[in-house]
Amino acid sequence: MSEQTKKRTAIVVGAGPVGLTAALTLKSRGISCAVIEADPEDRPRPGSRAIFLHNASLKLLESQYKGLGFTLARNGIVWPVKRTLYKGKEVYKKDYGITNTHDPHKLPPFTALHQDEIEGHIYEACMHAGVEFIWGTPVADCQTTSEGVTITTESGDVWEADYVIGADGGRSVVRNSVGLKFEGPRTQDTFLVVDLEEDEDNPLPLERIFHYQHPAMGGRNVMHVPFKGGWRVDLQLLENDDPEEFKDVEGVKKWLPKVMDSKYADRIKWVSSYRFHQVVANSFTDENHRVLLAGEAAHLFAPFGARGLNSGVPDAIIAVNGIEKALESKSDEERQKAIYASAKERRIAAKWNRDGSTTALHHLQGESPEMNMKREVAASLTAVAPKLGRWLDEGPYGPKFGPPELTTKY
Repeated sequence: MSEQTKKRTAIVVGAGPVGLTAALTLKSRGISCAVIEADPEDRPRPGSRAIFLHNASLKLLESQYKGLGFTLARNGIVWPVKRTLYKGKEVYKKDYGITNTHDPHKLPPFTALHQDEIEGHIYEACMHAGVEFIWGTPVADCQTTSEGVTITTESGDVWEADYVIGADGGRSVVRNSVGLKFEGPRTQDTFLVVDLEEDEDNPLPLERIFHYQHPAMGGRNVMHVPFKGGWRVDLQLLENDDPEEFKDVEGVKKWLPKVMDSKYADRIKWVSSYRFHQVVANSFTDENHRVLLAGEAAHLFAPFGARGLNSGVPDAIIAVNGIEKALESKSDEERQKAIYASAKERRIAAKWNRDGSTTALHHLQGESPEMNMKREVAASLTAVAPKLGRWLDEGPYGPKFGPPELTTKY
């Protein structure tokens, strides 16, 4: 090893929330690690990103660093009501009856806050734990052998590690360097995502609202989701829509008052349009079982059901579990089995999540005559068969049980 080569037991590439989770978990297990991040420490983080952590993710984070799950819960919000409408008619409503979201002994069913804040709280925990960060250092290459991993940065620095966790996003240099590839399709529908700043003096009720074929939007699907300090509005465009017409800020100001209070037209913080990938890496580890992929380096999903970050958190923790077992192994065969088991477990989970978000896409898209008929019939019968309303409500997340059987002939 040359004087310029730096050595750690494990290196995490990427300082997003998944990479931060991996680093915090490594540190909590006493494993020597460093985080290499391409962007500078004070990097701006624009864009429409995660706003939702499930209870399971909060519990996992709490288990790795005491108090972190509760900190995230305390700084987010829980919306107590969700409603679903079909062509303007309410077909489902659920009141969770949540009155206390800051219970110091019990984590809430979820918390909603922007990814900037999620990252900030995990980063603060990392700093308290003593995690080492190397900022403003893009990785150029990552190569493995049976003995370990060598990372070369764009500046020419060389790092060596026993293991690397690639958490460097959808265009992962780590994944590409070790010859792993994404498999799966890209959606054809375009979705518009708008983040709005809340009017703190006169806020809207905390309700998640989903509109099938909003009557004021020419039959386009619309969803409103509150998070701490703001709202996210998702608009599903139609096949012949020009995304630029809808995503331009002046364009948003024209259609937004049709679905929200007009005051929010002056509270637009971010607008993006997406055609979502539905892809999973062909393996979550390299041929030498020295690299493990996590988060968007391993998979990209449509965001229905908040599957991205909430899959990335267990990706990171289970990757560390595998590394810990590998470090304790008595033979190379045992070592490789430990890494492979972690990679296999998370790839199975990723494929399940991709199937769930694909089901949601099928449920939401309007070009299928069969699905159109099912939605129409279900909406017409919710008064006498409430479970049909639940089926409609679960659509944006990926129905858990599939379309219900309609026992009456019409």
